[in-house]
Amino acid sequence: MFTGIIESIGSIRALTPKGGDVRVHVETGKLDLSDVKLGDSIAVNGVCLTAVELPGNGFLADVSRETLDCTAMNDLKSGSPVNLEKALTPTTRLGGHLVSGHVDGVGEVVSRTDNARAVEFRIRAPKELAKYIAHKGSITVDGTSLTVNAVDGAEFMLTIIPHTLSETIMASYRPGRRVNLEVDLLARYLERLLLGDKAATPATGNITESFLAANGYLKS
Repeated sequence: MFTGIIESIGSIRALTPKGGDVRVHVETGKLDLSDVKLGDSIAVNGVCLTAVELPGNGFLADVSRETLDCTAMNDLKSGSPVNLEKALTPTTRLGGHLVSGHVDGVGEVVSRTDNARAVEFRIRAPKELAKYIAHKGSITVDGTSLTVNAVDGAEFMLTIIPHTLSETIMASYRPGRRVNLEVDLLARYLERLLLGDKAATPATGNITESFLAANGYLKS
């Protein structure tokens, strides 16, 4: 688990094809690796990766085909900057929100607008994730815990303060950029809870308006 509070901006040193997937070498910048052991988890742009080598200037991790297919990791190349966060410990301050490091989908930056010293980003999420994104709710973008300031269909707006711009890779975002998205865990669990006993029945897993009406969640 993670908090979505980025600890360091690192960079990709190498991406090496290996047995059908990829081994990535991440240089970790100012991230303190003194307490990191082989097998520990580190979030790279919000993707939970397992350290399999610790050469001293960073770590190496294996990236599966599943992860390559479901995230924007394929867009990275040697020299790409990345957001880094080590896994939670029992004494970690929960400054953001609970983040699993399991990406739900890939979004796209639609627009970037200066607003005084802040920057506003409009991001388009995959349609299937729109129902989990709420005004003033939490969302993780490339591993960064952020507050949603507005929602319009599958698009949502973020207002990013100067500190976040300087401590994450968001300053480099431009329209067209693909970003890793993880929705709030509470929204995922709420969807499952609303299924009630039907959760044990094989189905599409989608909650429809007719299901909500039939189970008394909608008022006529």
